[in-house]
Amino acid sequence: MRRLVLLRHGQTAWNATGRAQGHRDIPLDEVGHQQAKAAASALAAYSPRLLWSSDLLRARETADHVAEETGLVPVLDARLREYAVGDNRMGLTLEEYAARFPAEHAHLEAGDTHLIPGRETDADTRARMAGVLTELAGLIEEGTTGVVVTHGAALRLGLAGFLDWPESVEDTVRVVANCAWAELEVTISRHNPVPLRWRLAAYNVRASDPDFASGPGVG
Repeated sequence: MRRLVLLRHGQTAWNATGRAQGHRDIPLDEVGHQQAKAAASALAAYSPRLLWSSDLLRARETADHVAEETGLVPVLDARLREYAVGDNRMGLTLEEYAARFPAEHAHLEAGDTHLIPGRETDADTRARMAGVLTELAGLIEEGTTGVVVTHGAALRLGLAGFLDWPESVEDTVRVVANCAWAELEVTISRHNPVPLRWRLAAYNVRASDPDFASGPGVG
C-alpha cells in the first residue's frame, strides 16, 4: 500500500479572527505550534519517507515540526499554496470585506469569483492542486507514506480534483480543521500489478481524535 497524507497547517492569529490569508505570510500562533507538534508526533507513527510543503510561512513552520519528528527535510513547492483570495480581500474578515467592497462581495456571493481582481477561481485552484498532487503521489513507493503540508481550501479543492470528484460532490465537503489531515491510499494486488485508483481512507483526522490515539489506522 502507498499512503498520501494531506495536512493543513496549524492555526494562525488570522485564522483565529477569521481574516483571509491567501498568499500573505502569517506565522503560526502558539496554539498553531502546539497543534503542529501534536500532528507531527502522530504522523511520525507512519514513518513517512517524503515530506513536501507549501512555501508560505504557516505551512513551512508546520512542516518543520513534522521534519523534527521524522528527520525528513521538507521540499518546498509554491504550487501547494492557498488560493489567491483577491487584491482587496487579504487581511479582512468577511464582514469587513462586504462593508468595504460591496460589489466584490456580491460577486463572491454569486459565485462570480472570476470578476474579483486578483482572485484565483476554485476551478483554477483545483486544477493547480490536482496537478501537483498527481505528480507527488507518483513519487511514493510501495509500502511508504508521503506527507504534503498545505492549506484548507487548497486541500479540499485539490483532493476533489485528484480523486476526480464532480463539482456537485466537491461543494458538499467542508474544509479540514487546522492541523487536521486527509489520508489517501492505493494498493497493488498480487494478481494485478497495475495500481488501483487512489481512495480517500480518512478525512479531517486530528491527533486528538480517540480513534487515532489508539494507533494509526484504527477505526
